[in-house]
Amino acid sequence: MASRLLHQASAQLRSLRGFLARRLPPGTLKIGMSARLYHPAPDAKGLRSKTMQYLEQSAAHWVMSRDVLVLMVPTVDKDGLLHRSNIRVADYARHLDGLVLQGGSDVNPHGYGEEPLDKEWEGDRLRDVYEMELLHEFIEARKPVLGICRGLQIINVAFGGTLVQDIARQLPQAQAHVTEHYDQHTHDVRFEPGSGLARLYPGVERARVTSIHHQAIKNLGRNLAVEAWSEPDGLIEAVRGTGTSHVFAVQWHPEFHLPGARDLLDCTPILDEFLAAARGAG
Repeated sequence: MASRLLHQASAQLRSLRGFLARRLPPGTLKIGMSARLYHPAPDAKGLRSKTMQYLEQSAAHWVMSRDVLVLMVPTVDKDGLLHRSNIRVADYARHLDGLVLQGGSDVNPHGYGEEPLDKEWEGDRLRDVYEMELLHEFIEARKPVLGICRGLQIINVAFGGTLVQDIARQLPQAQAHVTEHYDQHTHDVRFEPGSGLARLYPGVERARVTSIHHQAIKNLGRNLAVEAWSEPDGLIEAVRGTGTSHVFAVQWHPEFHLPGARDLLDCTPILDEFLAAARGAG
């Protein structure tokens, strides 16, 4: 019985490999996406009592819209007691063509030398450590990195920058950057003249983007250049690495910009630039 099941599983795997080989042309890009982490509450039961790692569907589908393979990169437990493995984060950076750091929880203020102003803003320290290692390994491998919302914040902290823990409390003069309308909340951004964004969008000085964040860059990290500012309050909305590797990040959510939406920035040039860098790095 066990032998027959093993034979069936092997046949199904061969069939799947054949299907992928027929459907996917040689050189299809493989883009890694960092995982969101779900940590169970002490009294949780069933599935909710388990640690889970997952992707936000819209972000994955946005990247996949250019016919690339998206693979979630799970955390690596180097010292696991139950399931030991020799796989390291560096192995993902070596075999994948690029990395997307998706949105999600706050960045823990201890990572940039501050105490949380509110327990609610302690964020996810485990995810911070995991994503910073991912970022480091992909940069070391000279593979491109694209950050979305939290992704921009973790890149800034990894490069030595700091964050505004809560815009409404610390910058009361700023406009609202998150509301109950979630992905329907928008505001204008202004492109930095001469920046990469300005080159991607010739003739465009201002654009409208989604806004779902209560934290923002305070002090800019080393080797990062500002590419866009929010209007009218001047918060940093996009940054680009000045080193040899392609590192770019936006504070807004391009995955929520529907194709053909006249009132929102068409973010496909941003995705295409990232994927072009991935092809060049391969």
